[in-house]
Amino acid sequence: MDFDSRYCSIHLFIWCFFITAYRFSIFSFAADRISSGHSIRDGETIISAGGKFALGFFSPNSSSRYVGIWYNSAGNKSVVWVANRERPISGNDAVLTIGNDSNLIISQNNGQIIWSTNSTLSSTNSTAILMDTGNLILRDNQNPDRILFQSFDYPTDTYLPDMEVHINILDGEKRVLTSWRSPIDPSSGNYSMGVDPRGPPQIVIWEGPNRRWRSGHWNGLTFTGVPEMRAFYRFGFRLNERNGLLDVSYTPSTNSDLVHFRLNSEGVEMQERWINESREWDSDYRHPVEECDIYNYCGNFGKCRRVGVPRCGCVEGFEAKDGGCMRRTMLGCETGYGGPDGFLQVENVKLPDFVDYVGPEDVRGCERICRSNCSCTAYAFVSGINCMIWYSELVDVQQFEEGGNNLFVRVAHSELGDKKNHVKKAIIITTVIVGSILIFVSIWILWKSKRNLHGTINRNETPKICPNREFSSDLSGPCELVEGQQSNGTELAMFSFNSLVIATDNFSNENKLGQGGFGHVYKGKLAGGQEIAVKRLSRKSGQGLEEFKNEIMLIAKLQHRNLVRLFGCCIHGEEKLLLYEYMPNNSLESYIFDLDKRAQLDWRKRFSIIGGIARGLVYLHRDSRLRIIHRDLKASNILLDEEMNPKISDFGMARIFGRNQDEANTNRVVGTYGYMAPEYAMEGLFSLKSDVYSFGVLLLEIITGRRNNGFRLSEYSNIIGYAWDLWDRGTAIELLDPSISKSGTFSLEQVLRCIHVAMLCVQDIAAHRPDMPAVVLMLEGENGKLPLPRQPTFTSMRHNLDPDMWNAIQDDASSNNVTISVILGR
Repeated sequence: MDFDSRYCSIHLFIWCFFITAYRFSIFSFAADRISSGHSIRDGETIISAGGKFALGFFSPNSSSRYVGIWYNSAGNKSVVWVANRERPISGNDAVLTIGNDSNLIISQNNGQIIWSTNSTLSSTNSTAILMDTGNLILRDNQNPDRILFQSFDYPTDTYLPDMEVHINILDGEKRVLTSWRSPIDPSSGNYSMGVDPRGPPQIVIWEGPNRRWRSGHWNGLTFTGVPEMRAFYRFGFRLNERNGLLDVSYTPSTNSDLVHFRLNSEGVEMQERWINESREWDSDYRHPVEECDIYNYCGNFGKCRRVGVPRCGCVEGFEAKDGGCMRRTMLGCETGYGGPDGFLQVENVKLPDFVDYVGPEDVRGCERICRSNCSCTAYAFVSGINCMIWYSELVDVQQFEEGGNNLFVRVAHSELGDKKNHVKKAIIITTVIVGSILIFVSIWILWKSKRNLHGTINRNETPKICPNREFSSDLSGPCELVEGQQSNGTELAMFSFNSLVIATDNFSNENKLGQGGFGHVYKGKLAGGQEIAVKRLSRKSGQGLEEFKNEIMLIAKLQHRNLVRLFGCCIHGEEKLLLYEYMPNNSLESYIFDLDKRAQLDWRKRFSIIGGIARGLVYLHRDSRLRIIHRDLKASNILLDEEMNPKISDFGMARIFGRNQDEANTNRVVGTYGYMAPEYAMEGLFSLKSDVYSFGVLLLEIITGRRNNGFRLSEYSNIIGYAWDLWDRGTAIELLDPSISKSGTFSLEQVLRCIHVAMLCVQDIAAHRPDMPAVVLMLEGENGKLPLPRQPTFTSMRHNLDPDMWNAIQDDASSNNVTISVILGR
């Protein structure tokens, strides 16, 4: 090749390179945005920064073109938003660009504008950015924090994770999503879905102007009319209400999943998840799915059964008539005769629509309000909502096999007749039986007392000790729980009751160290001079023999410097007692919540206590021979030795987990309100992360010196919400106990790190919380950059639990010490 030929070839290559680079600069100026002076044409797309979403032109049918957003990996068959759904484009000559008024517009070559963002905010320079959440944002370039338009404010048929819906409660229902007219026509269909915020909020699907389906009322964690709602909660569906505004948001358990909610063209709401293997969308949940899901399928005062035939029946006290139900007998308050009206309980139902009153009353107060007003049709008491009252017809009641709530329906006195006769007979029979038992028990007690008087109490009596037993920290097994019988080869001592009577000076008030939901704790001194703490369970307490054995079996097998040591046990008739090592400084509660004594715990000591509790939990969760969930971690269960080292105590509620077990379920929810994780308090689900939540609450209490349950400000019902707002505003240091902050002797970095860790621990969703080994590393500063927490919304159960359902709240224990045992319907 000669020189001229080579020169021409090089010249041609350079010319082609610059032409290509010029074209690339036009069409690929930024992968995720459209700036002023640029546009995308039909056939081109922009991709969000993380590659999750794409925006461009698509065609669901053969004749029309639209601009939409879809999942990039799933292709445009997964469209989640349509800009020009009411004005399709004919041909392929349209462009999406920034107009002269800084609005994003779709226009054709003839100058016709098909669609515009129509922002009312003025700007001279803007940029449209496709976010990795699927949100298309139009941002003012002169003020990047100023949003001129975002697609999340104008959703079509799909609700995406991280999309927030803001509703003014006074404005009533808000329709958020509108279905496509058909699978190939994105224009607005006949179905819409949104939120009705009147009373407890609920999700509603409308067909035209009429309701088609509703979710039931929101109780703070789930929608009461959706039995399978537990899965939604795990994925992070939430409603937050404050100052007359309701915010609806949804966060999936993992950002790697492609998941959304969609209202299809047939009026069915679906939660869909993308399956990479099959390259298609899988529907996790659908509503409505059957006849009973159709709104008010059985008519007013009707009750639709999900299982069994016939599907339709009537609520108690009513009979079928004219496509619904009517009252069998007129109410006495209306006719003036027939005796006082009463209430019949309808169990496990989706509560009626259009609740007329929601109040703070307990279940008795709720009944009292309803009974006093003849217009009151029914009432219910729901954890998380409290008192609900209906003054009109009962609409859209559905009967569940499991879950739901109990509804109390007002009926005439005569409707109660048969049940009252049965009740009277039962009362008579019960009275006779109970009377006989009391007489027998009284005779037995007199005999037993007389027998005990004959026995002389020798103050030098020594306890019964298991063979070859000496007090040590080597506790390897439980004693045999049979009165008067020594353990067979174990290392835990069985003590006689008389020896403990002597040691505690007959359980005198002078020796009382404290009390809780399950009884009292006394200081004692054995014959050899060793000081002990004796936990004497109340005979009326909810902790029976099962919990007693549980505590012995667990503690006897545990050995850690941050766990209390168990010396022995005693069973004497109905008496059940445990002997612990004596802690001269009592409990953590006695310091941090005492105005005079809290100053004795400076920041260095508090931080040491925090670390000790965390290490004790790591041992329980990971390092012990067993894998144990404490389930009742609180300040009163943290004891302090003479050097103020913390020791976790009270294992009566603890549960052993298998090494490969992550979660378990219980119908008996036990623990202390304010410390219980939301999934445990509401659904009976507990895991290692349940203790993490309790630790987070305890951590905030240690930092602030204030009780979570006793915390009251005008805007906050507990310390968690207050802590979040200060942390979110960057003023978290205001949480620090004034007795420490005024002294100035604290590490700012440590305090802020502890608050950050606490906010991670009290996140609503268990999967978002760190495990305890990670918490220890965070506290010790080995994790340099901590993850950002999600805003917690779960509040104290203090006002939401039916006091009649509490089991064995003893004496006058402080609110922080009351341990509850509640049976929650699921």
